[in-house]
Amino acid sequence: MDLALMIEGQDGLTWERWQRLARAAEELGFAGLYRSDHYTNANPPDKDSLELWVSLTWLACNSSRLEFGPIVSPLSFREPTMLARMAAAVDDLAGGRLQLGLGAGWQVREHTNFGFELLDVGPRFDRFAEGLEVITGLLRSDTPISFQGSYYRLNEAILLPRPQRPGGPPIVIGGNGPKRTLPLAARYADEWNGVYITPARFAELNHELDTLLVARGRTPSSVRRSLMLGMVYGRDEADLRNQLAGRDREALIARGMVVGTPSEVRAQLDAYAAAGVQRAMLQWLALDDIDRLEHFMAH
Repeated sequence: MDLALMIEGQDGLTWERWQRLARAAEELGFAGLYRSDHYTNANPPDKDSLELWVSLTWLACNSSRLEFGPIVSPLSFREPTMLARMAAAVDDLAGGRLQLGLGAGWQVREHTNFGFELLDVGPRFDRFAEGLEVITGLLRSDTPISFQGSYYRLNEAILLPRPQRPGGPPIVIGGNGPKRTLPLAARYADEWNGVYITPARFAELNHELDTLLVARGRTPSSVRRSLMLGMVYGRDEADLRNQLAGRDREALIARGMVVGTPSEVRAQLDAYAAAGVQRAMLQWLALDDIDRLEHFMAH
């Protein structure tokens, strides 16, 4: 299992912080750098929110090794044909390092504030499924495609220039839902990304995805398995108590977070690797705490 860094781009991210974090992620040896795609947080106050695709364009030109991408871009406010165009261009610019994370959307507040229709869960996932069909079709077809859906329509559409990577950047589908998300991942994804779940639950969903993939005639190994994990990291027990600030560590672990000192975090990550996680995306909320990141990667 390799380790990547994941940050919340709507939670105070500025150019200065993004550039500092990107340099640290590359220098410290993280396999990837991922970030959320939101206008704002689910609850006030509003904070600085650096636009995702502009920031990824900068990262494509100012890193050499990191894989990167959105976890995830919501099709509730990202139009799929333009999203496919941007993703193909950024992936080409980066020499094939973008991972295109896609989701149905979930956060009510940003849709209300900025005038987007989130939809009820059923129609929202219907729209998501159509968007996935549009995006994968445009990225993977070297001939014009047409599509007639309830939400999106194409008529002899083709992306030019064609993506330098055959099929374009890998599609990452994020979410834990066994009824809608996993079947869509089995159909469209190159990577499934779980969110905040325990090793035992990850193993269960991992097995369900294997079954769905086989039923579609796909090999389970064709889809990478990743997981976004919250993390509370302390250099030692005293530091960990300060970081927890009164929160119960066992309750956090039960929510799908890794919590502890270096040896404790390593043991917890080993359990996730045993459950089938191939890439752990560690959510780092302290955007200015580079020293703690350095300590974590050194230990």
